[in-house]
Amino acid sequence: MKQKSAKNKLSGEAGFEEYYAGLYGERWQSIKESFAGEGSAVEYHVTGAEKSYFLDSASVLAALCLPLEGATDILDLCAAPGGKTLVLASRMPVDANLSSNERSPERKHRLSVVVETCLPTSISERVKTSCSDGATWCTRQSECFDRILLDAPCSSERHVIADPKYLNSWSPSRIKTVTTEQWSLLSSAYRLLSPEGILLYSTCALCPEENDGMIERLYKKFNKEGDAFALMSPAPDLSEISDFAQITLPGFEQTKYGYMIMPDKQNGAGPIYFSIIKKNKSCAKSL
Repeated sequence: MKQKSAKNKLSGEAGFEEYYAGLYGERWQSIKESFAGEGSAVEYHVTGAEKSYFLDSASVLAALCLPLEGATDILDLCAAPGGKTLVLASRMPVDANLSSNERSPERKHRLSVVVETCLPTSISERVKTSCSDGATWCTRQSECFDRILLDAPCSSERHVIADPKYLNSWSPSRIKTVTTEQWSLLSSAYRLLSPEGILLYSTCALCPEENDGMIERLYKKFNKEGDAFALMSPAPDLSEISDFAQITLPGFEQTKYGYMIMPDKQNGAGPIYFSIIKKNKSCAKSL
């Protein structure tokens, strides 16, 4: 109880430092230093598109790790600003359709502009953008997508460090708020995933509660008998996007349930966490 109370008293820049130093030990300093660099931006230009799009190479890798062969109905549940949607759309089979969703009307508008300007018409006409709350989507449909990417809202520590306003207002309660939202989205995404479908969950968070913690919670809710879903190993195929980007894919570190791309080890790329889940059977009994 005392330990929990002390954790809750952490706040602001000093609390942020203490919290993440506690998680990462001596490595925390090198992680922070890697945030100060230019990152690992990649120009992504789909043949025939009006404009290019720039995104972190770690984001490209995460989107590349969702297998799309044989997919027909694909969902990007929290799609703005649109980089991962572009990677998915440029890779999807010619008979597949992509639903690219964003809850915020303003961000959804920006997402639509990216789809319209950074994809050729032959692809963009198969991408439908929508403005909906992904956490409640499962109340309207179920098990209807064979591939889902959930790039969940997260603590985004790299951006917190860069903005004094967010750094000074930081507290552990922020993580609790974020994980509540993440669970609502992840449980909805799982319910929307068809049997034999594949879900890729990702964040740009360093906090384990937002990463492996979410997958562990998914196990406890839907996989008590161990046969409802299984984790997949990443097998990114660079040839799928070789015409669109000159990129060296970053490496990743294995965690209990997924993988981390860490900027201090990957020339500034990341951080990105991702876990790949294949549903083996219907979750109708859990709905």
